[in-house]
Formats: sequence, C-alpha cells, structure tokens
Amino acid sequence: MRKLISGIATFLIWTTFATAQSFPDYDELFVNDFAFILSSEEETTIREKLVELRKERGIEFTVVTIDSMFSYGHNGDIEPFATGLFNEWGVGDADRNDGVMMLIAVNDRLMRIEVGSGYGTDKNIPMKNIIDTSITPHFKKGNYFKGTDRGVDSVIRELTGVWPGEFDATGSEKAFNATKRTADRIGDWIYAVWTALAGGAYILFRRWQRNRPRRCPNDRSKMERIQEDLDDDYLEAGQITEERLKSVDYDVWHCMRCDHRTIEGYKHWFSGYGACRSCGYKTLDSDTTILESSTTTSTGLKRIDYACKHCHDTWSVKRVIPKKSSSSSSSGGSSFGGGSSSGGGASGSW
Repeated sequence: MRKLISGIATFLIWTTFATAQSFPDYDELFVNDFAFILSSEEETTIREKLVELRKERGIEFTVVTIDSMFSYGHNGDIEPFATGLFNEWGVGDADRNDGVMMLIAVNDRLMRIEVGSGYGTDKNIPMKNIIDTSITPHFKKGNYFKGTDRGVDSVIRELTGVWPGEFDATGSEKAFNATKRTADRIGDWIYAVWTALAGGAYILFRRWQRNRPRRCPNDRSKMERIQEDLDDDYLEAGQITEERLKSVDYDVWHCMRCDHRTIEGYKHWFSGYGACRSCGYKTLDSDTTILESSTTTSTGLKRIDYACKHCHDTWSVKRVIPKKSSSSSSSGGSSFGGGSSSGGGASGSW
C-alpha cells in the first residue's frame, strides 16, 4: 500500500510539472518578438534577411524573444526549453532537419541558438563563437537589435557561406560590403574603447566625489561618514527599502561638533525599480501581461501592473501594442516544415 501511495504521489507530481510546461504560439515564421525589444523597423530589417535565406537556400530560421521562461512554466536551463519550443513549432524541413531558432529570454539574460538534428554537433562550436563575439557584447550594453541583427548575419554566413544580401551579388559588390562590414567593426572597436575609457573616468570621478572630505555647513568642521551597517538608524523607512532593493545607496555624514547630519543618495545604474507615484522612492516594480496579442491586421493590448515595495500602492494601466509588420509575400507559407532538433546548438548569457 505504501508503495502504491508513493507511486500515485510521484505520478501526480510529474503530471503537475508536465502540464505546467507550455510554449508560446508563433504569429509568423520569422520574427516573434514576444518581449517587445524590437521596433517595427528593426523587425522588418531582420525579417527580410530570414525571408531571403528561406527563398535562396530553403532554410527556416526563426528569431524568438520572450520575457522569461518562467512565464511558460519553466524554471531551469534554457537548453531544454529551446529544444522543446523548436520541436513544438517544427522548425525546418522535415527531411533535412536544417532549421535554426535564435531564442532570447530577456529577463533571464539567457539566449540560445538551437539547430536542427540534421546538423549533428557540427554547428555547436561555431554557434557558441557567434553568441560570444557577435551577440552578447551588444546585449550587455542593452542594444538588443544590434546583437540580434549581427547574430543573424553571422549565423546565415556560417550556414551558407554567404552574407545576407549577397546571394546574387557580384564580386565588386561583395568586396564593397566586406569593406563596409570591416569599417563598422572598427567603428565598434573604437566606440568600445572610448566607452571603456569614459566609463572608467566617470567611475573614478564618482568614487572621488563620494569619498572626498565633507565640511559641516554650520561650523565648517570636518564631518565623518557613518559606517554602512550603522547608517540605517538615520535613514527614513523608504530609504532603507531602497537600500534593501539596491536601487539607491545612501551615505550619512555626521558632524561631531554640532551633531549636524547630511544624507546623500547614489542611484544604482542598473536598477530595475522606478519611482513610485505616491511615495516618490525608487521602490516601484512592474509586471506586464499580454491581454491580446497583436497581429498584422490588428493592434494588441497589454496590461502593466505596478506595485510599490515601500508604500504598497498598486495600480494598473493598459497600453496598445502596435500591429506587427506584414511578412514578405515571398515567405513561402504560414507554417513551419515539421523539422526537429535533438538539442544541438549553443547557449550564452549576459
């Protein structure tokens, strides 16, 4: 009896997890930007390259963005989720199994290029190199379009030996495009160096500004900074919450002569919290729910739920989702070819 009960419990647990897993339905074959990180123009730029690839080489390549895998009942590595989504949609030709999926989970800060089983393991290392050199460096800067666009270019080049737009190009056209790509990358390198130098200088300036000696505005005597683990006694409740959420860090300077105190706040650069409309502290969190998905013929609707971690004020607003750009007439159909993946490809994070 004990074994029977244990078996039933195990089955119920397995069933719960199995049914909890779900996948989004695709709206089109080429770009499904469920996380809304691309503008309509950016979607069109990427889509045209993927349409061309299918037309010229018969390869189905789809780009998918999602907010988080957790939204679909998955809490773990991106590899099994990407393989499951790939097979659920059936990306690629059913006989050749040559499809490709670029999956970007924005809030998880994870991505994967999943390839069809027809490639075996031959593309694992090349796809990893593309992720590390062409995609995630841009994602780290918050430039999702450039990373995705550069990644798409590099994947197409790896699969076909040809850059997008050059399937029928002349030798001189290819040479010109190669020169342009080189110039673009040199520009990126120069920009990266300049950004690093400017960022380093700003960090040093900010550190000096934060640590420089303070003079009391009352008697001009030298002030002392209270230790981080003791300054909560001088902060307001909202400021303590900001420090706990790591949205703002506070320093408290104290004049030993007249007991004057100065409180200075320093915002964290990459905090996901906004300012609350009620209390004003940077303790506002938000969550987006898609009420109606947009299509090529109609707008969609999403709801943004706001909740303050300090004063607990909550409210919601609804926003219209723009129509999706129409796919090219040369897309070759509205459903994938029934391909499958056995888990080949590569993953990355940023």
